[in-house]
Amino acid sequence: MAFPQDIDALTKAFSGFGVDENAIIWILGKWYPEQRRSFRKGCSQFFWEDERLFERWDDNHIAFLEREFLRFKNAMVLWILHPWERDARMAKEALKNREYDILIEIACTRSSEELLGTRRAYHSLFDHSIEEDVAYSVHDNNRNLLVALVSSYRYEGPKVNEEIAKKEAKTLWEAFKNVNKNPIEDGEVVRIITTRSKLHLKSVFNHYKVVSGKNIEEDLEEDSSLKDAIQCLSSPKAYFSRILDIAMMGGADEKHKEALTRIIVTQADAYMKEIAEEYLQQYGVSLSQKIEETTKGNYKDFLLTLVSRGV
Repeated sequence: MAFPQDIDALTKAFSGFGVDENAIIWILGKWYPEQRRSFRKGCSQFFWEDERLFERWDDNHIAFLEREFLRFKNAMVLWILHPWERDARMAKEALKNREYDILIEIACTRSSEELLGTRRAYHSLFDHSIEEDVAYSVHDNNRNLLVALVSSYRYEGPKVNEEIAKKEAKTLWEAFKNVNKNPIEDGEVVRIITTRSKLHLKSVFNHYKVVSGKNIEEDLEEDSSLKDAIQCLSSPKAYFSRILDIAMMGGADEKHKEALTRIIVTQADAYMKEIAEEYLQQYGVSLSQKIEETTKGNYKDFLLTLVSRGV
């Protein structure tokens, strides 16, 4: 008979982000067949009685465990890849799954040289340009914005023309208050968001607040590509903190869970210090503590190692 404390520990080891490999090895390694059978019979959340008189592991939970075991492996693979190849492969997968927020994240939070490198890697890996694949694959009103974003090579110098920034702030405001047209379909909106330097856009958004009396994000629909792009461009640390918090909420879906790996791995050498500071300020708990509470095993240890690099 398996001890109740072992069953409890094993159940916890099989739950959450990643699995607690040490707990699984320590418990299962010492169990005899009868103990393993009593575990199967006593864990209806994992197993059910087959008509042929054996305890059958639920298919959905097997798939769940396979994903959890893979989290550490996937994190390691992403970490080892050249950043250009990593972003190119993520972009390809994002297009396949219509996860446009990931494309926006790559296009808007990388430097111009990094994004150019991603385009080169994409071309080499897939024998297409990322621009043509986005244009071919996206069929809704996100197409023009996404093609322009992945094609962008922004000026990264210190110069900003304040008069132009004021005019463009007014252009955005007028487009956003036009109830007859989605701003993502406005060519001038797309031009401003996809071509101007991040420093210039910061000035545009400041002037927008003067013109409209609101922060620009308040005038955009939730979960819109345009809003994601603006937040990635204007405050990547706030964007990443928000996505990380969603990823670590109870009941997060698989898409959001995967964001935890993606963001920690891709930002460990970039914005991690700023992200950790923003996360603490916004949610009242350190990013490391939240990871400690919500993840398990080698996966948890690896994420904590990456977070500590920039903090």
